Amino acid sequence: MIKVVLILGMLFFQTCAEKKVDTIPKEDTISSEKKIAETHSATKIPTLNYKELEPLLNKKNDSVYVVNFWATWCKPCIKEMPSFEKINAEYKTKKVNVILVSLDFPEHLEKQLIPFVEKRKINSEVVLLDDPDANSWIPKVSDNWSGAIPATIIYSNSERKFYERSFTYEELETELKSILNK
Repeated sequence: MIKVVLILGMLFFQTCAEKKVDTIPKEDTISSEKKIAETHSATKIPTLNYKELEPLLNKKNDSVYVVNFWATWCKPCIKEMPSFEKINAEYKTKKVNVILVSLDFPEHLEKQLIPFVEKRKINSEVVLLDDPDANSWIPKVSDNWSGAIPATIIYSNSERKFYERSFTYEELETELKSILNK
């Protein structure tokens, strides 16, 4: 009888201990996710489908637009990012607008994209493209685009150029000037 009581007592304490261990991490995880969301809520990155993005790719005014398709998981994209930021800073007064179109997964907005933008102090306009039907919108961006990133469009009212490659600052500036000087 004593053995039965001891075994039941041990099972009771073991069951309670397991529940306690399971409960604590779940609560900690939830509060951590809330803190992350609250921390990054200051940075606003709109999530657009292609139909909503399309007007940004076809503006008709006196500005030049540099639109870069990239992702936080793309090494060449990350390497060239400072070049776009430098163009944004140096040419803003010359009516040049840099738009960075992230192709990250929408569920990574809060935990990857926003922290990336904040850590690197990106000042260019950033939007997240959330349109799973890439086969329909990639050829609308450019007939020459295979879908690989990085990819960039530089356009104005009179000219439009598409590049499926990465850039150094000097290369990007040369291409931009070729459109600015027309």
